[in-house]
Amino acid sequence: MVDKASGAGDPLERFRLDDKVVCITGGAAGIGAATAGLMTAAGATVVVLDRDGATAEATAAAIGGACAARAMDVANETDVTEGFAAIAERYGRIDVLVANAGINIRRTAMECSLDDWNAVLQVNLTGVFLTARTAARHMPERGGAVVTTASIMSFSGGGLYPNIAYMTTKGALVNLTRALAVEWAERGIRVNAVAPTWTRTAFIQPLLDNTELMGRLEAMTPMRRLAEPEEVAHAMLFLASDAASMVTGHTLAVDGGFLAQ
Repeated sequence: MVDKASGAGDPLERFRLDDKVVCITGGAAGIGAATAGLMTAAGATVVVLDRDGATAEATAAAIGGACAARAMDVANETDVTEGFAAIAERYGRIDVLVANAGINIRRTAMECSLDDWNAVLQVNLTGVFLTARTAARHMPERGGAVVTTASIMSFSGGGLYPNIAYMTTKGALVNLTRALAVEWAERGIRVNAVAPTWTRTAFIQPLLDNTELMGRLEAMTPMRRLAEPEEVAHAMLFLASDAASMVTGHTLAVDGGFLAQ
Protein backbone atom coordinates (compact mmCIF):
# COMPACT_ATOMS: atom_id res chain seq x y z
CA MET A 1 0.00 0.00 0.00
CA VAL A 2 1.30 3.46 -0.94
CA ASP A 3 1.79 5.96 1.87
CA LYS A 4 -0.69 8.79 1.28
CA ALA A 5 1.59 11.49 2.63
CA SER A 6 4.85 10.53 0.91
CA GLY A 7 3.45 9.44 -2.46
CA ALA A 8 6.22 6.79 -2.63
CA GLY A 9 5.89 3.58 -4.60
CA ASP A 10 4.09 2.91 -7.87
CA PRO A 11 1.75 5.91 -8.42
CA LEU A 12 -0.63 3.80 -10.51
CA GLU A 13 -1.40 1.73 -7.42
CA ARG A 14 -3.23 4.73 -6.04
CA PHE A 15 -5.84 4.34 -8.75
CA ARG A 16 -6.60 0.72 -7.88
CA LEU A 17 -9.47 -0.41 -5.65
CA ASP A 18 -8.08 -3.73 -4.43
CA ASP A 19 -9.92 -5.05 -1.37
CA LYS A 20 -12.53 -2.28 -1.63
CA VAL A 21 -16.27 -2.96 -1.53
CA VAL A 22 -18.05 -0.68 -4.00
CA CYS A 23 -21.80 -0.16 -4.39
CA ILE A 24 -23.12 1.50 -7.55
CA THR A 25 -26.74 2.65 -7.77
CA GLY A 26 -28.27 2.84 -11.21
CA GLY A 27 -25.56 0.36 -12.09
CA ALA A 28 -27.42 -1.83 -14.56
CA ALA A 29 -26.81 0.28 -17.66
CA GLY A 30 -25.12 3.33 -19.11
CA ILE A 31 -22.62 5.22 -16.95
CA GLY A 32 -23.36 2.96 -13.97
CA ALA A 33 -22.58 -0.24 -15.88
CA ALA A 34 -19.41 1.25 -17.37
CA THR A 35 -18.30 2.27 -13.89
CA ALA A 36 -19.08 -1.17 -12.48
CA GLY A 37 -16.95 -2.81 -15.15
CA LEU A 38 -14.05 -0.42 -14.68
CA MET A 39 -14.02 -0.66 -10.90
CA THR A 40 -14.21 -4.45 -11.01
CA ALA A 41 -11.20 -4.42 -13.35
CA ALA A 42 -9.45 -2.13 -10.85
CA GLY A 43 -9.71 -4.81 -8.18
CA ALA A 44 -12.89 -3.90 -6.34
CA THR A 45 -15.71 -6.13 -5.21
CA VAL A 46 -18.64 -4.37 -6.89
CA VAL A 47 -22.35 -4.61 -6.13
CA VAL A 48 -24.55 -3.37 -8.95
CA LEU A 49 -27.71 -1.83 -7.50
CA ASP A 50 -30.71 -1.01 -9.65
CA ARG A 51 -34.47 -0.88 -9.43
CA ASP A 52 -34.44 -3.33 -12.35
CA GLY A 53 -33.00 -6.32 -10.53
CA ALA A 54 -33.02 -8.63 -13.54
CA THR A 55 -30.97 -6.22 -15.65
CA ALA A 56 -28.63 -5.64 -12.72
CA GLU A 57 -28.04 -9.39 -12.49
CA ALA A 58 -27.38 -9.61 -16.23
CA THR A 59 -24.92 -6.71 -16.05
CA ALA A 60 -23.04 -8.27 -13.13
CA ALA A 61 -22.90 -11.61 -14.92
CA ALA A 62 -21.55 -9.96 -18.08
CA ILE A 63 -18.85 -8.15 -16.08
CA GLY A 64 -17.91 -11.28 -14.17
CA GLY A 65 -15.23 -11.49 -11.52
CA ALA A 66 -16.09 -10.07 -8.12
CA CYS A 67 -19.24 -8.34 -9.36
CA ALA A 68 -22.63 -9.05 -7.81
CA ALA A 69 -26.07 -7.48 -8.07
CA ARG A 70 -29.05 -6.57 -5.94
CA ALA A 71 -32.39 -4.92 -6.68
CA MET A 72 -32.80 -1.57 -4.90
CA ASP A 73 -35.19 1.34 -5.21
CA VAL A 74 -33.16 4.33 -3.98
CA ALA A 75 -36.33 6.32 -3.27
CA ASN A 76 -37.55 3.68 -0.80
CA GLU A 77 -35.93 4.16 2.62
CA THR A 78 -36.70 0.63 3.81
CA ASP A 79 -35.29 -0.86 0.63
CA VAL A 80 -32.12 1.22 1.00
CA THR A 81 -31.66 0.44 4.69
CA GLU A 82 -32.18 -3.29 4.29
CA GLY A 83 -30.14 -3.49 1.11
CA PHE A 84 -27.01 -1.84 2.49
CA ALA A 85 -27.30 -3.78 5.75
CA ALA A 86 -27.32 -7.04 3.76
CA ILE A 87 -24.32 -5.94 1.68
CA ALA A 88 -22.36 -4.92 4.79
CA GLU A 89 -23.21 -8.21 6.47
CA ARG A 90 -22.01 -10.20 3.47
CA TYR A 91 -18.78 -8.27 2.80
CA GLY A 92 -18.05 -6.80 6.22
CA ARG A 93 -18.25 -3.14 5.21
CA ILE A 94 -18.86 -0.68 2.37
CA ASP A 95 -15.87 1.38 1.17
CA VAL A 96 -17.27 3.29 -1.79
CA LEU A 97 -20.70 4.40 -2.94
CA VAL A 98 -21.29 5.64 -6.46
CA ALA A 99 -24.69 7.34 -6.20
CA ASN A 100 -25.56 7.24 -9.87
CA ALA A 101 -29.28 6.41 -10.04
CA GLY A 102 -31.30 9.07 -11.80
CA ILE A 103 -34.40 9.68 -13.87
CA ASN A 104 -35.58 12.40 -16.20
CA ILE A 105 -39.02 13.74 -17.16
CA ARG A 106 -38.45 16.31 -19.89
CA ARG A 107 -41.38 18.69 -19.48
CA THR A 108 -41.74 22.44 -19.19
CA ALA A 109 -42.50 24.04 -15.84
CA MET A 110 -46.05 24.71 -17.00
CA GLU A 111 -46.54 21.08 -18.03
CA CYS A 112 -44.68 19.43 -15.14
CA SER A 113 -47.22 17.99 -12.72
CA LEU A 114 -46.53 17.73 -9.02
CA ASP A 115 -46.32 13.95 -9.44
CA ASP A 116 -43.68 14.40 -12.17
CA TRP A 117 -41.74 16.83 -9.99
CA ASN A 118 -41.83 14.57 -6.94
CA ALA A 119 -40.85 11.49 -8.94
CA VAL A 120 -37.65 13.16 -10.17
CA LEU A 121 -36.91 14.70 -6.78
CA GLN A 122 -37.31 11.37 -4.97
CA VAL A 123 -34.76 9.58 -7.15
CA ASN A 124 -32.27 12.28 -8.13
CA LEU A 125 -31.97 14.07 -4.78
CA THR A 126 -33.69 12.18 -1.97
CA GLY A 127 -32.33 8.90 -3.34
CA VAL A 128 -28.78 10.23 -3.19
CA PHE A 129 -29.31 11.49 0.36
CA LEU A 130 -30.75 8.15 1.50
CA THR A 131 -28.09 5.99 -0.13
CA ALA A 132 -25.17 8.21 0.92
CA ARG A 133 -26.36 8.46 4.52
CA THR A 134 -26.98 4.74 4.77
CA ALA A 135 -23.81 3.58 3.02
CA ALA A 136 -21.72 5.93 5.17
CA ARG A 137 -22.98 4.19 8.30
CA HIS A 138 -21.33 1.00 7.05
CA MET A 139 -18.00 2.57 6.10
CA PRO A 140 -14.97 1.65 8.23
CA GLU A 141 -13.31 3.99 10.72
CA ARG A 142 -10.51 4.71 8.25
CA GLY A 143 -13.08 6.34 6.00
CA GLY A 144 -14.50 5.83 2.55
CA ALA A 145 -15.68 7.65 -0.56
CA VAL A 146 -18.96 8.74 -2.07
CA VAL A 147 -19.19 9.81 -5.70
CA THR A 148 -22.44 11.33 -6.92
CA THR A 149 -23.56 11.83 -10.52
CA ALA A 150 -24.34 15.47 -11.13
CA SER A 151 -24.58 17.01 -14.60
CA ILE A 152 -23.52 20.01 -16.64
CA MET A 153 -27.16 20.97 -16.10
CA SER A 154 -26.22 21.45 -12.42
CA PHE A 155 -24.67 24.72 -13.61
CA SER A 156 -26.80 25.64 -16.61
CA GLY A 157 -30.41 26.57 -17.27
CA GLY A 158 -30.29 24.65 -20.54
CA GLY A 159 -32.60 26.11 -23.16
CA LEU A 160 -32.58 23.58 -25.99
CA TYR A 161 -35.44 21.54 -24.54
CA PRO A 162 -37.51 21.62 -21.32
CA ASN A 163 -35.89 19.91 -18.34
CA ILE A 164 -37.02 21.78 -15.23
CA ALA A 165 -37.19 18.97 -12.65
CA TYR A 166 -33.92 17.35 -13.73
CA MET A 167 -31.99 20.62 -13.74
CA THR A 168 -33.30 21.60 -10.33
CA THR A 169 -32.37 18.30 -8.71
CA LYS A 170 -28.93 18.21 -10.31
CA GLY A 171 -28.23 21.74 -9.13
CA ALA A 172 -29.22 20.83 -5.59
CA LEU A 173 -27.11 17.67 -5.79
CA VAL A 174 -23.92 19.72 -6.15
CA ASN A 175 -24.56 21.49 -2.86
CA LEU A 176 -25.63 18.25 -1.17
CA THR A 177 -22.24 16.88 -2.25
CA ARG A 178 -20.45 19.89 -0.74
CA ALA A 179 -22.44 19.73 2.50
CA LEU A 180 -21.78 16.03 3.03
CA ALA A 181 -18.09 16.53 2.22
CA VAL A 182 -17.75 19.15 4.95
CA GLU A 183 -19.81 17.21 7.48
CA TRP A 184 -18.02 13.90 6.94
CA ALA A 185 -14.44 15.13 6.45
CA GLU A 186 -13.47 14.38 10.05
CA ARG A 187 -14.71 10.83 9.57
CA GLY A 188 -12.41 10.40 6.59
CA ILE A 189 -15.29 10.07 4.12
CA ARG A 190 -14.66 12.01 0.94
CA VAL A 191 -17.70 13.14 -1.08
CA ASN A 192 -17.34 14.36 -4.66
CA ALA A 193 -19.44 14.59 -7.81
CA VAL A 194 -18.91 14.01 -11.51
CA ALA A 195 -20.79 16.32 -13.88
CA PRO A 196 -21.06 14.67 -17.30
CA THR A 197 -22.09 16.34 -20.51
CA TRP A 198 -24.58 14.54 -22.74
CA THR A 199 -23.34 10.95 -22.72
CA ARG A 200 -24.10 8.35 -25.36
CA THR A 201 -26.44 6.07 -23.39
CA ALA A 202 -30.06 4.96 -23.51
CA PHE A 203 -30.80 7.64 -20.88
CA ILE A 204 -30.76 10.27 -23.65
CA GLN A 205 -32.06 8.07 -26.47
CA PRO A 206 -34.89 10.47 -27.40
CA LEU A 207 -32.27 13.20 -27.88
CA LEU A 208 -29.96 10.89 -29.85
CA ASP A 209 -32.85 10.17 -32.21
CA ASN A 210 -33.15 13.90 -33.00
CA THR A 211 -30.42 14.53 -35.57
CA GLU A 212 -30.91 18.29 -35.63
CA LEU A 213 -30.73 18.58 -31.85
CA MET A 214 -27.62 16.37 -31.73
CA GLY A 215 -25.93 18.68 -34.19
CA ARG A 216 -26.71 21.68 -32.00
CA LEU A 217 -25.47 19.93 -28.84
CA GLU A 218 -22.21 18.94 -30.49
CA ALA A 219 -21.77 22.47 -31.86
CA MET A 220 -22.18 23.87 -28.33
CA THR A 221 -19.41 21.60 -27.03
CA PRO A 222 -15.84 22.80 -27.68
CA MET A 223 -14.65 19.23 -28.33
CA ARG A 224 -17.58 18.83 -30.76
CA ARG A 225 -18.80 15.46 -29.55
CA LEU A 226 -20.75 13.68 -26.83
CA ALA A 227 -19.07 11.76 -24.02
CA GLU A 228 -18.85 7.99 -23.93
CA PRO A 229 -19.87 6.16 -20.70
CA GLU A 230 -16.34 4.90 -20.15
CA GLU A 231 -15.00 8.47 -20.13
CA VAL A 232 -17.30 9.34 -17.25
CA ALA A 233 -16.40 6.08 -15.49
CA HIS A 234 -12.71 7.05 -15.54
CA ALA A 235 -13.54 10.18 -13.52
CA MET A 236 -15.62 8.08 -11.12
CA LEU A 237 -12.67 5.74 -10.58
CA PHE A 238 -10.29 8.61 -9.85
CA LEU A 239 -12.58 10.20 -7.24
CA ALA A 240 -13.26 6.82 -5.59
CA SER A 241 -9.58 5.91 -5.38
CA ASP A 242 -6.72 6.92 -3.11
CA ALA A 243 -5.36 8.98 -6.01
CA ALA A 244 -7.97 11.56 -4.92
CA SER A 245 -7.16 11.29 -1.20
CA MET A 246 -7.07 15.09 -0.75
CA VAL A 247 -10.09 15.81 -2.95
CA THR A 248 -13.49 16.34 -1.33
CA GLY A 249 -16.46 18.60 -1.97
CA HIS A 250 -15.47 18.91 -5.63
CA THR A 251 -17.53 18.54 -8.80
CA LEU A 252 -15.45 17.25 -11.71
CA ALA A 253 -16.90 18.15 -15.12
CA VAL A 254 -16.51 15.60 -17.88
CA ASP A 255 -17.94 17.84 -20.54
CA GLY A 256 -15.59 18.47 -23.44
CA GLY A 257 -15.21 22.07 -22.35
CA PHE A 258 -18.93 22.96 -22.20
CA LEU A 259 -18.74 24.71 -18.82
CA ALA A 260 -15.50 26.52 -19.69
CA GLN A 261 -17.39 28.81 -22.08
